[in-house]
Amino acid sequence: MLRLSTYARLITVETEKAPQFIDITEEVERAVAEAGLTEGIALIYSRHTTAAIRINENEPLLLHDMAEFLERLAPRDCAYSHNDFSIRTVNMTEDECPNGHAHCQHLLLGASEAVPIIGGRLQLGRWQRIFLVELDRPRTREVLVQIIGE
Repeated sequence: MLRLSTYARLITVETEKAPQFIDITEEVERAVAEAGLTEGIALIYSRHTTAAIRINENEPLLLHDMAEFLERLAPRDCAYSHNDFSIRTVNMTEDECPNGHAHCQHLLLGASEAVPIIGGRLQLGRWQRIFLVELDRPRTREVLVQIIGE
C-alpha cells in the first residue's frame, strides 16, 4: 500500500525592486533534502497576489527581456481602477500603494509551480531554475514549499 508523507517549509525572501527575478532553487532543494522523501512532488507557492512563482532560465539578458515583456503587457504608468484610491473601498491597508500593474502581471504568471521529485532530487531541466518574481515593490515575501511523496 502506498503511504504518502508531507513536509512543508516556509521560505522568506527580501526583495529589492520590481520587477525582480529571485532564484530560490537552492532553498527549494534544501527543503526537498530536509523532507527526506525520495519520490513525489514539490509544490512551490507564493502567498502573495503581486509576487509570482515561475520556472525559467537564469540568464541575465533573458531576465532583462522578461522584465521588459511584463512592462509592455501591463505598464506601471497605465491607468488602473485599482490604483484610484478615491473610488476603491475594498482590501485597503494603511500602506496601500498603486500596484494594479503588478496584479495584472501576476494574473499572467501565476502563484505556483509543481516539480517532480525522483530519487530525492528535483527533476528540473538543464537550465531550469525556480524564481520568485517580485512585481510590486521591495518587501518581505513568503514562499510555501510543500512536498508530498514517499
